Amino acid sequence: MIPDLRAIRRLYAIFFFALFLFFLTMMNGEDLQGYETDWLLALDPLTGLSVILTSGMLYSALAWSVLIVVLTLFFGRFFCSWICPLGILNQFTGYLFSFLRPKEDYARNRYRSYFSLKYYILLSLLVLSLFGALQIGLFDPLALITRSFILGIFPALQQWNLPLGTSQMLVHGGVGLALIFIALILANRFIPRFWCRTLCPLGALLGVLSWRAPFRIRRNVDRCTDCMACMRHCQGACDPQGELRISECHVCLNCIRECPHDALHFGLPGEKSSIHAPIDVSRRRLVETTVAAALFHPMLSSADSSRTEPLPGVIRPPGSLPESDFLARCIKCGACMKVCPTHVLQPALLESGIEGVWTPILIPKLGYCEHHCVLCGQVCPTAAIRPISVAEKVGVGGFKTPVKLGTAFYDRGRCLPWAMQTECIVCEEMCPTSPKAIWYQKKKVVDREGQVKVLKQPFVDPELCIGCGICENKCPVQDLPAIRVSSVGESRSKDNQMILRSGR
Repeated sequence: MIPDLRAIRRLYAIFFFALFLFFLTMMNGEDLQGYETDWLLALDPLTGLSVILTSGMLYSALAWSVLIVVLTLFFGRFFCSWICPLGILNQFTGYLFSFLRPKEDYARNRYRSYFSLKYYILLSLLVLSLFGALQIGLFDPLALITRSFILGIFPALQQWNLPLGTSQMLVHGGVGLALIFIALILANRFIPRFWCRTLCPLGALLGVLSWRAPFRIRRNVDRCTDCMACMRHCQGACDPQGELRISECHVCLNCIRECPHDALHFGLPGEKSSIHAPIDVSRRRLVETTVAAALFHPMLSSADSSRTEPLPGVIRPPGSLPESDFLARCIKCGACMKVCPTHVLQPALLESGIEGVWTPILIPKLGYCEHHCVLCGQVCPTAAIRPISVAEKVGVGGFKTPVKLGTAFYDRGRCLPWAMQTECIVCEEMCPTSPKAIWYQKKKVVDREGQVKVLKQPFVDPELCIGCGICENKCPVQDLPAIRVSSVGESRSKDNQMILRSGR
């Protein structure tokens, strides 16, 4: 009697997906105590390899990805069906759409030549990483599903007052992220596991690693009658009835359970085991992809972006590396944005250029950097935001200066005391530094009725301002605040500084 391996795998898949959702929903300030929220991202060998190529080192948290590499070398591409939450979700939605007749299922689960596209995507991303441009996060399935749930799905579900572990979140460009994710899921209606079979670079990397795996699906050619039953529920479209494409096999084990003649097994080869097909890639296409990616990099680097020059709206989280190093580490996963208690961290669109799309920036109109909060650095899986202590952030306990994110500037044409002769000191009251970076001078003014009044007109001390953005967030001038923060003066950059500073 063959054990129901498919049922066992489903239980494992449900467990890992539920675990993924649990940690994702519990990623907030209170629940971080005692939990490692980036555990799944730390298992990602594609992220680990890309970070090595861009920065020349492997961040310690990503060392766990070596375990996945070793297991894949022996047991094949099991990660895709047993652990990957995006793969599990694709499989589940594909199951919901599986209302076709067996003949149609066989046709949908045959291998197609365009499934090799993922290998060329993988190669182009790795070539860009080699030149220092980390764009893995655009296609990496773990970063993609984490980003999509955090910035697209959860904020929408919160409209129904569901308890998702955080307060209501407004997302900069969240609709676009949600639509991309929904489109990828709905593609399963036409091609089961379309993302996994066609576009996934992590799946391609695992497929390459599994090519010589000793433990794999084996077909006994004497017992096989070419009944095609194995193809109906094949998740990888790996042609188990023929020269099985081991690089495409997701180790879902469906074929073993479906085979009526016990012609398939998972393990070492037997005397009658069939041969396996090689990876379906063209050497000419590989060379063309490499050349195209290499030529694209200088175009990317020469564009006007936060890498080439400081930009006022590109305010990075506290502890962020210098911009070039930051872009070489950030995988755009959105984990930092989920734990931010005020939701000031938002995905960039084109504020930092094409290379910085979906990387975290501060948008003070939507929140502010809490003075004693350092959660973003604790959950960053690649140390693009390095973990810092509260003492380092605020500049106490041996740290001479606080971490500066930028500097606030007044627009006196919109400031109520300066332009409207209206009393207001909200910004000064909210300023968290000690002594306060915002101070005021009392000035007598005469209104249009000839009445004399005393106003407190505010100023910013650039030496004390840390660029937290609370003044901009709380400014009563709602549409375009009278005080706004820009990135100049940030601690992480030696170049993005004001020329004139006191004491010089």
